Amino acid sequence: MNQAVSTQSRNKIHPHKFTLWVAIASIVMMFAGLTSAYIVKGSLPGWTKVTMPVVFYYSTAVMLISSLTIQSGLKAFKERNMKQYRNLSTATIILGIIFILLQIWGFAQLYNSGVLMEGSGAGVFLYIIFGLHAIHVLGGIVALLIMFFRAYSKRIRNYSSVPVEVAATYWHFVDLLWIYLFVFFLLNI
Repeated sequence: MNQAVSTQSRNKIHPHKFTLWVAIASIVMMFAGLTSAYIVKGSLPGWTKVTMPVVFYYSTAVMLISSLTIQSGLKAFKERNMKQYRNLSTATIILGIIFILLQIWGFAQLYNSGVLMEGSGAGVFLYIIFGLHAIHVLGGIVALLIMFFRAYSKRIRNYSSVPVEVAATYWHFVDLLWIYLFVFFLLNI
């Protein structure tokens, strides 16, 4: 009897992880709706296509590297190698900021090439979808900053890895989301 109860309690998902997965599901639905709307609108008359700025290729590389740094940081945290965890967290935060700056640069390139946030066309969707993604990355940066500063707490020895796992899972999600969006626009612009 005790063994059954013990096994059952181990199979429960942590409330923070469950909340994250619900949030991820809602974000996936939002972006699925936006990319579906792009496909539908793309078949209408008056649709103008745009060229993907090269800087978005660089931002893709930055996101992939940041996924490696956050995963290595999570591993370091679980091993209680706090110096390495802090260094890798710092690297991930910096890479996230670089990603946002590259997005702004890409938006500037779009604007300078005459793609404005008006009318009907791929450019409007590009601004909205990539902008929403950048906001989600910014949210991830805030979460990583909170985890980073908590790593300096004296209570860190008793600190659960769940918040770090949640932040890392979210970061991997925004990374995969970016890859999906990038490939989607490459194939549909």
